[in-house]
Amino acid sequence: MEQFCVEKDPLTCKTEPTKSAPDVLLPINPNAARFPFCIVWTPLPIVSWLAPFVGHIGICQEDGVILDFAGSFFVNVDNFAFGATARYARLSMDQCCFPPHLSGHTCKTGFSHAQVGTAISWNDGLRSSMQKFQHKSYNMFTCNCHSFVASCLNRFAYQGYISWNIITVIAFVLFKGRWVDKMAVVRSFAPFIVVMCIGLFMAGWPFFIGWASFSFLLIGWFILGAYCFKGLIEC
Repeated sequence: MEQFCVEKDPLTCKTEPTKSAPDVLLPINPNAARFPFCIVWTPLPIVSWLAPFVGHIGICQEDGVILDFAGSFFVNVDNFAFGATARYARLSMDQCCFPPHLSGHTCKTGFSHAQVGTAISWNDGLRSSMQKFQHKSYNMFTCNCHSFVASCLNRFAYQGYISWNIITVIAFVLFKGRWVDKMAVVRSFAPFIVVMCIGLFMAGWPFFIGWASFSFLLIGWFILGAYCFKGLIEC
């Protein structure tokens, strides 16, 4: 299996020759924070208390080590920001395109895929996106952890698709993901329920209307940015 560098500067690392697929698909091990070939999600403090559909997200190497874009010019390696993984969605190598050369694409978007950026293996794609985002400024509303994961999926041409964005990544984790355990569900939704109960008790319907407006504006911003004004949140 390909070895992935965990030093701060991946450009100075020496790695083993790459292969297109791992010899053995390692099992998921939440206790050791190992989620091979997975997208992982955890709730954000304060933000997820008001909008439980919002959280921090990362993507994992072949050996299960988590990578996440956690701040400007910084990609975490094996130190998932904001806590342990609560939800994960496993990806399939069979739905990736790793062309050894320009005419070796297995997806239908060959030339467009080459323009977006390709990879010869899973870890190679993660490394390329990691190097790219180590030169990016973090902004929750324009260039965030979801942008990093979308960049990786686009390099893989995952499911033959090279237009992954914040919305499609969120939807994938929402509909394809699984909870790590029951406590992960409690950790994700208990603060939101408590805040909603306190808000409704103290302020009544005006609080609910304010919360609904906030959620509508937040969702609307990302939908408009992803599909109507793409330059707003592309990074």
